[in-house]
Amino acid sequence: MTVLNCSAHSDELLALAATLPRTPRADLHGFLDAAGTAAAVLPDDLGSALDRFNADGNQDGYLLLRGLPVEDDADLPPTPRSTPAPADRPLLNLEAVLAIAGRRLGLHTGYRELRSASVYHDVYPSPDAHYLSSETSETLLEFHTEMAYHVRQPNYVVLGCSRADHERRAATLVGSIRKALPLIPDDVRARLFERPLPCCVDVAFRGGVEDPGAIANVKPLYGSPQDPFLGYDRELLAPQDPADVEAVAVLSKALDEVREAVYLVPGDILIVDNFRTTHARTPFTPRWDGKDRWLHRVYIRTDRHGQLSAGDRAGDVVDFVPRR
Repeated sequence: MTVLNCSAHSDELLALAATLPRTPRADLHGFLDAAGTAAAVLPDDLGSALDRFNADGNQDGYLLLRGLPVEDDADLPPTPRSTPAPADRPLLNLEAVLAIAGRRLGLHTGYRELRSASVYHDVYPSPDAHYLSSETSETLLEFHTEMAYHVRQPNYVVLGCSRADHERRAATLVGSIRKALPLIPDDVRARLFERPLPCCVDVAFRGGVEDPGAIANVKPLYGSPQDPFLGYDRELLAPQDPADVEAVAVLSKALDEVREAVYLVPGDILIVDNFRTTHARTPFTPRWDGKDRWLHRVYIRTDRHGQLSAGDRAGDVVDFVPRR
């Protein structure tokens, strides 16, 4: 299953949301602990869908929850223009469901260098955004595995939509390695498998240096040869050997051929398997009228792939350690 219609559970989910503290940022650890309690009593089909996806993913590399409770647009605050969110901002419906569903999957994680170390990110267009930033709007945000260069790479990127863009042009593109792998010749798979390649890092992780170069190494394919994990970033992966350049180009073409477009609408939550996919976002045109596209993003780590350490807690913030 890739899309689950949750509209029949709106009342149950609102009741669970009502058990959470109303100002999540006042005590985020306590808020996410309460969400963990609520996560254990999710409606059966929703909880089971999250558990199955968490156990082994799916062919498409994402799970879309549709029809979740969201405020009427008139009752929402204006789309943010700055980050982080005010500490006293009241809980929004999608933030509540992101907390509960996320805790069913694992632990919400903040990254010290990113978005003022906040755990909940408002994603909105910004006129001065860097072209690699999620706040860019009128250019394509290219395919990337989120923080593939980070030792504490999130297992899931989770996006909740409170507002779509005005023309509903913005698509989140997802390319799954499970779908792309049959398109990659055996010799290219062998070339890319368990082979660390130089990789640059996003601006937030450069330590104030404008261009530190490729300070990490990322394996494009790794894990099981029959069902590998994916580490791919079209802008940042920087192979030097001509054979590696060609192999990455073949991988890139295969991912383009299998990509799917997901158009997020209010009440959607998109859970992207960040170890088996790469994702992107198509351009759209903001109007700067307070009603522009507004997503809520959280990163989730689980106990798989060495992403957690003893004593980790939902809401913790981790430091940058580049993959070598």
